[in-house]
Amino acid sequence: MAEGKIQQTGDAAGLAALIARAAGQTGGEGRGLPPVERWNPPFCGDIDMEIRSDGTWFYMGTPIGREPLVRLFSTVLRKDDDGTTYLVTPVEKVGIRVADAPFIAVEMSAMKKAGENVLTFRTNVGDVIEAGPEHPLRFVTHGDNRELKPYLHVRGRLEALVSRPVMYDLVELGHTVAVGGVDMFCIKSAGAVFPIMPAAELEALSR
Repeated sequence: MAEGKIQQTGDAAGLAALIARAAGQTGGEGRGLPPVERWNPPFCGDIDMEIRSDGTWFYMGTPIGREPLVRLFSTVLRKDDDGTTYLVTPVEKVGIRVADAPFIAVEMSAMKKAGENVLTFRTNVGDVIEAGPEHPLRFVTHGDNRELKPYLHVRGRLEALVSRPVMYDLVELGHTVAVGGVDMFCIKSAGAVFPIMPAAELEALSR
């Protein structure tokens, strides 16, 4: 039976069936996200679907141009502890490829709430996330040129890569904080402190 499902999800009819099952879990406006973390369906193989590093979704090598469809799929994404990202419904789990992060943070606003600075991000699929203790920011340096890449926790094990324009705005809000006796260049949001890098390292990069 699993082999049949794998074969079906490789063609248009199988994809349409998957879309229908996903849509059946999300419902209409006002309903929350489906409880994908609580579902334990059988693994039905991988499908030729990929989220590329710029956040574009592809199916069988073709971009998925319908924004509502991308948003629908995004609501049934789950990354398991094996490091693989899946589309999950109550009856099946299929693996997809993710080049970097499944979401992109494309907009940020800063405001005061209860005397605390709060950074709120919007993702490319419409999630609105406040950075803070429950949704931390993390920063990594990537490649030989030490490119700074910020990530925001969205839900489960899923993160959003902060887009480059938003990253520049984000870094502008940073300042030096002593963390464990070391001066760190940090971002603060909702009472939480998120270190970017040692202040001395930042000064060296600025020279």
